[in-house]
Parts: sequence; C-alpha cells; structure tokens
Amino acid sequence: MINAIKEDAKERMEKSLDSLGHAFAKIRTGRAHPSILDTVRVDYYGSEMPLSQVANVGVEDARTLTVSPWEKNMVPEVEKAIMKSDLGLNPSTAGGVIRVPMPPLTEETRRGYTKQARSEAEGGRVAIRNIRRDALAQLKDLQKDKEISEDDERRASEDIQKLTDSYVKRVEELLAAKETDLMEV
Repeated sequence: MINAIKEDAKERMEKSLDSLGHAFAKIRTGRAHPSILDTVRVDYYGSEMPLSQVANVGVEDARTLTVSPWEKNMVPEVEKAIMKSDLGLNPSTAGGVIRVPMPPLTEETRRGYTKQARSEAEGGRVAIRNIRRDALAQLKDLQKDKEISEDDERRASEDIQKLTDSYVKRVEELLAAKETDLMEV
C-alpha cells in the first residue's frame, strides 16, 4: 500500500521533470536546435499538422536550421507557417529547402528567456509539491482508516519528503543548465 503510493508519486514527479524538459526545449537559445520548431503547425490540405509530420527539420550549422518538406508543393505553406509562428524567425527558400537562420539574441531577449525559464522551473517545483501533498493526504487517509500505523505513516512521509527534495534539486539543476545556455554568447 505505502510502496504503491511512493511509486505513484515518483512516477508523477518524473513526468513533471519530462514536461519541464519539453518546456525548456521550446525556449530558444542562440544555437539552432530542431525542437525550436516543435510548436509550428502547417496547413496540410485543410488540416493543421505539426511541422515534423510534413517536413524533415535538421541543423545546417550552429545558427541555421534546414527544413525539407516531403512534398515540393508544401514549401510555401511551410515557409508561411514558420513566419506566422511567434518565434520571430525569418525563413528563406532555396529550391526545395527552407533555411531558417537564428537571429543572435540581444541581452534583453536573453534576460526575457531566462525569466521565462525561471517561471517554467517554478511551475515544475509547484507540480512536484502538489504531488507530495497528494501522496501525504493518501497516507493520512490510510492511517485514519487504521490500515497503517502512525509510525509507518511518519516513515513514509519522510521518504516522500526526501523524494520531493531530490526532484526539486533536479529542477534546480535543469534551470541552472538552461540559464548558463541562455547567457552564453
């Protein structure tokens, strides 16, 4: 019973970390990375599709992405979708390949992205603490129903607190790495 609660909490905290990693991937740094275009959606014969499902996204060099649509007639649609995205990118087409240069980040945009990263990290910490609260409430209910002893409940609560602390520490490590990445010129 107690182990199931701990496992569930650990699983959910791991998912929170994964979610934070995806959120950090969307915050662009000065370097080109295909995940920057993950949020771009393209009008593909009347339905909105993720860019990754209609084109191949690659890295040409440190500051340039290449997008190769699988169908030649999709090039203008893909280019339009990248321009319409809120990423501030200006693609240029050369034949069937779209090149997306990454504009250098100004000090102001770096600070803005750092602030956004801190906000995402705080969201991750809050999610982890909410998972801890849920797990502790489940333990209290078990103890109230006399299914576990007070000592078992206290020991399990301490274990869940240690688990929470370790995941919050991992959030801090991810944030520190992202801030370092953002402030690098």
